[in-house]
Amino acid sequence: MSASRSIVITGGTRGLGFGLARSLTARGHRVTVCGTDPDRVAAAGAELGVPAVVADVTDRARLQDLWDEAVRRHGRVDIWVNNAGISHDRLPLWRLPAAEARAVTEVNLLGTVNGCAVAVAGMAAQDGGGHVWNMEGLGGDGRTVPGLAVYGATKRAVTYLTRALAKEAPDGVTAGLLSPGMVVTDLLTHGYSAAERERSARIFAILADPVETVAPWLAERLVSRARNGAHVRWLTPAKIAYRFATRRP
Repeated sequence: MSASRSIVITGGTRGLGFGLARSLTARGHRVTVCGTDPDRVAAAGAELGVPAVVADVTDRARLQDLWDEAVRRHGRVDIWVNNAGISHDRLPLWRLPAAEARAVTEVNLLGTVNGCAVAVAGMAAQDGGGHVWNMEGLGGDGRTVPGLAVYGATKRAVTYLTRALAKEAPDGVTAGLLSPGMVVTDLLTHGYSAAERERSARIFAILADPVETVAPWLAERLVSRARNGAHVRWLTPAKIAYRFATRRP
């Protein structure tokens, strides 16, 4: 097992973020998580036995509080994971309510910008630097899906942001992308109608994986592959092709 690291995970009180936190603590790492729902934050902290902070990623001051708490409890932050993200109803762009479009943009993009800014500044000021991971998602590779224009645009922007950060970060600070693929959480089918879920069931059965499968794999690699420009992919093109080729009718 790798030496114990101090790791912060935004959006770490549910879904994949919670799975990552569980897997990392099981490996002996010192984890700090945040979320926006006070009750869920308290429950996650108690279940995992880790510091858990109420913090909205769209507010940089609250993320600074998260950093400060992690440093207070663990002495430093070695790895910061910008995992927090939301999706929107599957609607054409012109029908998507402005408030919903704004919320997705602010959480997925501005939240990642804020997390990067806080983490890079803190890591640059500590001995040994650190690594920032940003979470890739649908749209990050330029692929488009009707009804998910805003969500996909934010993830495309996060990919650019991460690559730019890898080039401009100060000495000792590195950045990379985590690509979990299709994970079975409420984010995966958010905004789907019953008919859309039924139509997508076959694809989900082939390509979607439970948190319990993906999180341990990602957890190990987000520690061992924390290098500048790293891109860790769970669902690779080769794996996709193999699953379709071996899927029984």
